[in-house]
Amino acid sequence: MRVLFIAAMVAVLAGCASNVVTDYNSATVFGNYTSWAYAPSQKDSEITSLDDARVRTAVERELNRKALRQMPDREADLLVSWQIVPEERLEQVGVGLGLGFGRGNFGWGVSAPPPVREITEGKLVVELADRRSSEVIWRAASRRYLNENQSPETRRKLIDEVVAEMFSKYPPGLN
Repeated sequence: MRVLFIAAMVAVLAGCASNVVTDYNSATVFGNYTSWAYAPSQKDSEITSLDDARVRTAVERELNRKALRQMPDREADLLVSWQIVPEERLEQVGVGLGLGFGRGNFGWGVSAPPPVREITEGKLVVELADRRSSEVIWRAASRRYLNENQSPETRRKLIDEVVAEMFSKYPPGLN
């Protein structure tokens, strides 16, 4: 019974872990911001990737939910930028092999670790900057990753979920 209780508590706590991490300037009065625009670097790209289009759609939806109006960048209070930061990690695939023999208190063994492959994943980072000061006032980074094995629908759902969770923590202090 006690083991089941501990297992249930671990499952509950794991489910409460946040998928995003946010940081912000604590001296900022977030209530003063009523409008936004894409940062010039986000607009200037001639080619928009599929993931950029997905992020752009999700960010626009969430900022509209926060009652922030999209304006030309010279008139907006906030400048929005994002990037998908590539991160590499190692993943074990398969099982390791081992062989050993012995007699009594003496023995020999040899083992090989499981095969490892390198995976490149993308972490979404969204930043809001004050247009007048050009300083980042709020930043959110995902703990969930995009990878090349995901289908377009899975990527869209993941981006939508992550961006929604990011903006659930904006403005800070209301949660």
